[in-house]
Amino acid sequence: MNDIESHYCETSRHTTHYLAAGPEAGPLIIFIHGWPELSISWRHQLPFFAAMGFRAIAPDMRGYGDSSVYDKHSDYQLSLAVQDMVELLAHLNRASAVWVGHDWGSPVAWSIAAHHPDKCLAVANLCVPYAALEQGLDFVIDKVDRNIYPEAEYPAGQWEYMRFYQESFSSATASMDADPFNFIQLIFRKGNPASVGQPSATAMTRKMGGWFGGEKSAPAVPRDEDVITEEDLARYAEALGRHGFFGPNSWYMNHEANAEYFTHAKNDHRLEMPALFIGADYDSTCETKTSRLTEPMRQWCQNLEEVSIASGHWMAQEKPREVNRALVRWMAQKVPDVWT
Repeated sequence: MNDIESHYCETSRHTTHYLAAGPEAGPLIIFIHGWPELSISWRHQLPFFAAMGFRAIAPDMRGYGDSSVYDKHSDYQLSLAVQDMVELLAHLNRASAVWVGHDWGSPVAWSIAAHHPDKCLAVANLCVPYAALEQGLDFVIDKVDRNIYPEAEYPAGQWEYMRFYQESFSSATASMDADPFNFIQLIFRKGNPASVGQPSATAMTRKMGGWFGGEKSAPAVPRDEDVITEEDLARYAEALGRHGFFGPNSWYMNHEANAEYFTHAKNDHRLEMPALFIGADYDSTCETKTSRLTEPMRQWCQNLEEVSIASGHWMAQEKPREVNRALVRWMAQKVPDVWT
């Protein structure tokens, strides 16, 4: 982190804090984090791509870290997050970039490609395929693998936790706010091959009446050293404790607005620029091996490459070498003009 700079992009509507590394004139690559992460989630990617000559950027998304935080659910629609990123691009004095996303950062990156294709040289995303979350909760529920999630037992499949946010937002958020340190320590864990074909823990949320059953806060568990260091854990806990989980969790409360925004995508939703999807073999929530979640992506991405990595959901932190290698190989083959 010693070679990573901290900057701000301030406009009349929003402030984005972002990390930057690499030569200012280098080709631009922007990494967008998801829930409940921060710009430091890309701490293994920023110095790597900086060393390769890129100007590597990772913003704190709205509601996170040192970026603007809002107090209404509607302030966390995808359309607003996309506008933040378009303003960041202008602040960097660039016309376009390679965009990389993960988790909720994926629909942001996909949406930039779909709504602002002129600002997207290429797009790569981890775990969440194109035209999935952008189309709303009911859409992704329709793609659930019912062999793993019988509808009578799991009406929303692995997305039960999203229904729980809609039904019990205050209690869901309060249980995370009660102990951010323990919560981050609990969820940032490497993938487990034994989870393949088994229901995700996120499918149990409504049944248990919360993330932790009857408990009001996350239990204390040993830190997973393969994913996060003690120093990184402290950074996450401080930032999420400072602002709370209202903002991060509100990203789940705009499914209808996001689906309506998706209908306005350019080019009949087709993406013609190079696109890369990196799936995680052991991600039982964003499961793309047996479900139909990738169907729209394969239909609408005209220049698509797919890679899978033996990893859990927190792929960029668990398997950074494999993620970096996949991104570099893809860019060298598909967008060689970005190299200096």
